[in-house]
Amino acid sequence: MKVKISSLSKNDEFKSLINGKKINNKYLTIFFKKLSGKSNKYLNISFVAQKKIGNAVKRNKIKRRLRNMMNEAIKKIKINFDYSYLILAKKNVLVENYDNIKTTLFKDFIKIK
Repeated sequence: MKVKISSLSKNDEFKSLINGKKINNKYLTIFFKKLSGKSNKYLNISFVAQKKIGNAVKRNKIKRRLRNMMNEAIKKIKINFDYSYLILAKKNVLVENYDNIKTTLFKDFIKIK
């Protein structure tokens, strides 16, 4: 089943998500909250890599890796589509092994019910 990933676009959505619940680990911070007016047919998720992590090439690499991990997560684990997610990357994501990040990301999304 192919699930479309839609990203957040409005500043108000980002602000309300930051005020919601969060899960922290050494690679990522995941903010999640139910947003009104969002469809639960799509996975509402955005990936953020701050400017202090590196130049645009490094930040885009991080976001590509995270997007790929989420596509795998949709296929392998049950993700709650009622929530909207904001994934904030930390500096460790750039140098750490892909599989380590993926396993911690999967564990965190399993915790979210």
